[in-house]
Amino acid sequence: QVYKGLDIITNKVSLQEQRLCRHHMISFVDPLVSNYTVVDFRDKAVPLISYIFARDKIPIVVGGTNYYIESLLWKVLINTKEKPSSVPRPDSDRKVELEQLDSAELHRRLSQVDPEMAARLHPHDKRKVARSLQVFEETGIPHSEILHQQQEEEGGGPLGGPLKYPHSCILWLHADQAALDARLEKRVDDMLAAGLLEELRDFHRRYNREKVAENRQDYQHGIFQSIGFKEFHEYLVSEGNCSPETSALLLEKGIQALKQVTKRYARRQNKWVRNRFLKRPGPNVPPVYGLEVSDLQRWEEDVLKPALEIVESFIQGREPLAQPLRMEQDEENKRSHRVCELCARLIIGDREWAAHTRSKSHLHHLKKRRKLEASGRAGGTVGDSGDTGTSDEDGSLPVP
Repeated sequence: QVYKGLDIITNKVSLQEQRLCRHHMISFVDPLVSNYTVVDFRDKAVPLISYIFARDKIPIVVGGTNYYIESLLWKVLINTKEKPSSVPRPDSDRKVELEQLDSAELHRRLSQVDPEMAARLHPHDKRKVARSLQVFEETGIPHSEILHQQQEEEGGGPLGGPLKYPHSCILWLHADQAALDARLEKRVDDMLAAGLLEELRDFHRRYNREKVAENRQDYQHGIFQSIGFKEFHEYLVSEGNCSPETSALLLEKGIQALKQVTKRYARRQNKWVRNRFLKRPGPNVPPVYGLEVSDLQRWEEDVLKPALEIVESFIQGREPLAQPLRMEQDEENKRSHRVCELCARLIIGDREWAAHTRSKSHLHHLKKRRKLEASGRAGGTVGDSGDTGTSDEDGSLPVP
């Protein structure tokens, strides 16, 4: 919503609602800017929050993208420029440049300057590896060392530095999954009725067509990361160049893809709240209050009244009637490293390892090895795992 225009695809709050309360951080970035980052967002939002506090008002951060909210609540980001700017930088983005390199080369470079960070990151996670390299190149300090410094500050913890606003609270609006899915599907239908396709066509004519012609289309940066662009890409580039029947099929494919990815994104956001807010280790975590929004007919009773009571309690310095949500810490190690010699794959995280051992690819290699071992026993020898299971005919990513 920081980008100018494109109000439908970014689901901006209506002008009517904006008149009810002063809004900030909406429609101020040129949509053609591709290097606007969460650091730019934070560097503009933090002074605004200070300005609101200075006027004896209460800043309300609304999301949305919980990663951006986390950047405001805790000290978790790293400045790689001497003078942080509140506006997008016109110069090229070093991280984007690094992402053009081969994954193995990127990881090799990181291993040389920051072996600890290289060991924590999957070799094929180009974006995170490139970011760690960028941090080292632009600060001269290994990324892992800066993270350790943050965590060791008073109030810091395993997920980053201290809480920046100690008297904050989080209101989490959540719904039954079936009700949420139905609401999200309806939202896509409403976006189409409001003119989504016309908005996308206009932007495609003004900007995207040239990118496609030059084979420079990039859905990993800037406004194009927003849900809705890549889902309708095939439809937009083929419109007018194919039969009406094919165009109609591509349109329906885009609509269904938009609905699916929207629901998937909502699940990821809920997972982020659970893992990064509710399960966040340490004492410096704002209380999270759950507000049930499955039945919109009960908005006043289930959402508005409890929310107002919670906020009023915080203003008055007393305990709210509502109890904050509690979630038990799990014992999962998300940083564990295991190499499946059978599949020649590096797996990071306990949950990912469990999923891998149940995967068709792994089971295929396991079955293949057992057959070879059985034939070896029949012939009087027993083969070892070095004889089998290292082909990646199933598309497995080899260990570098």
